[in-house]
Amino acid sequence: MNKELKILLGLLAAFLGLYYLPMEHLRFQGALLEALHLAKWYAREHVLLCLVPAFFIAGAIGVFVSQNAVMKYFGPKASKWLSYSVASVSGTILAVCSCTVLPLFGGIYMRGAGLGPAIAFLYSGPAINVLAIVLTARVLGWQLGVARAVGAIVFSVVIGLLMHLIFLKEERAKAANPQEVFLGDDDKGNRPLWQVALYFLSMVGILVFANWARPQETAGLWFAIFKAKWIVTALFAALMGFCLWRFFKVKLAYIALAAVPAIVLAFALPQHPGAAFAAGAAGLAALTFFGGAELKNWRDQSWGFGKQILPLLFMGVLAAGFFLGSPDSVDAGIIPNRWIQALVGDSPQALLSILGRPDGIAPGWLAMIWPLWTNLFASVTGALMYFATLTEVPILRGLLDSGMGQGPALALLLAGPALSLPNMLVINSILGPKKTLTFIGLVVVMATATGMIFGTLTR
Repeated sequence: MNKELKILLGLLAAFLGLYYLPMEHLRFQGALLEALHLAKWYAREHVLLCLVPAFFIAGAIGVFVSQNAVMKYFGPKASKWLSYSVASVSGTILAVCSCTVLPLFGGIYMRGAGLGPAIAFLYSGPAINVLAIVLTARVLGWQLGVARAVGAIVFSVVIGLLMHLIFLKEERAKAANPQEVFLGDDDKGNRPLWQVALYFLSMVGILVFANWARPQETAGLWFAIFKAKWIVTALFAALMGFCLWRFFKVKLAYIALAAVPAIVLAFALPQHPGAAFAAGAAGLAALTFFGGAELKNWRDQSWGFGKQILPLLFMGVLAAGFFLGSPDSVDAGIIPNRWIQALVGDSPQALLSILGRPDGIAPGWLAMIWPLWTNLFASVTGALMYFATLTEVPILRGLLDSGMGQGPALALLLAGPALSLPNMLVINSILGPKKTLTFIGLVVVMATATGMIFGTLTR
């Protein structure tokens, strides 16, 4: 098929799509509004506080972390016990969502990490969140909380190992012919490890505490940390400023000048801490113009991740909002919520009711495949939906109250936080379609099987 014919068919498809656009249907209108609503919410709540720090961290990995260090701990020839152990528990430190972990995953993978450890990190980053697991146990029951914690750790290791084995030939070729993906001053060994570690500690601290979610209870340790989150974030920002001054030779006057707008806004608008955070991020970006080659490389690497990831994320968020709605909506996506609830219940009676058979007896074949179907549907739905950190818990509480089974609930908890439609688009741009589809398939299959086993044990 020649190029001109492809263009003609593309234009024809666009014309027919617009010509038959069902704008007169209220559900379609609502789904369009829901897509924009979710995109607006995502831009306000996640781009500034989550993705911007993540882009800076990912860029720093590419510049300040020696490729030899990455290869030593995460490379194809690294100790499997060490690399998978570190990758599988990373989520206990990084309280991030499925999209925020992407720049960090891209940073270590492009720096030479093996596919297995990188995938283990990609899954565990959003899945093993201590606060989310505690909240799951309190709101949804201790059985689901324990099953989620154990399942997430086991999943990250097993899926990473399976990805390594499935693509073993490529991994061996990668180990035999390592390529320098970025040449930076860090590979010359001029910077002590403790300086790099302190610098990354400051950035990770900013990312973690700026996004510390409000716990359900207004007392205890988690709430105390939440109340002090911006003070702690400011302390980590001060630590970053110290690192820039002492380790990267940025003039103290420049650092102070860049910090002034953030400090002023923090005191002038205490009820809007995001304004001070935005000013601080802009000041940090400005400082990269005054720190020599290293900071210039850092800026270029961070911007490269931003250009690659942000457009795909926004497209995915729009699609997720259109099909499934946003976390705080009620039956607003193009797919009705009652269908989702009917397809994940303990029995097919709700589905039969929708189909006009409220008093009918489920056929034998339907009753037999129902556990497999409900868990598979929950896994796929969870994989496509976008869950911000902790939002999956109240959503699942509502589904459980509407008749969702324990097995499908666990399947959604294991597939949902680690995957989303925006997340899939970005993973595809980093790994390619073959590895991306394999990863998605492994998550869905393992979540389905685990949900079926858990559902049987909890009956």
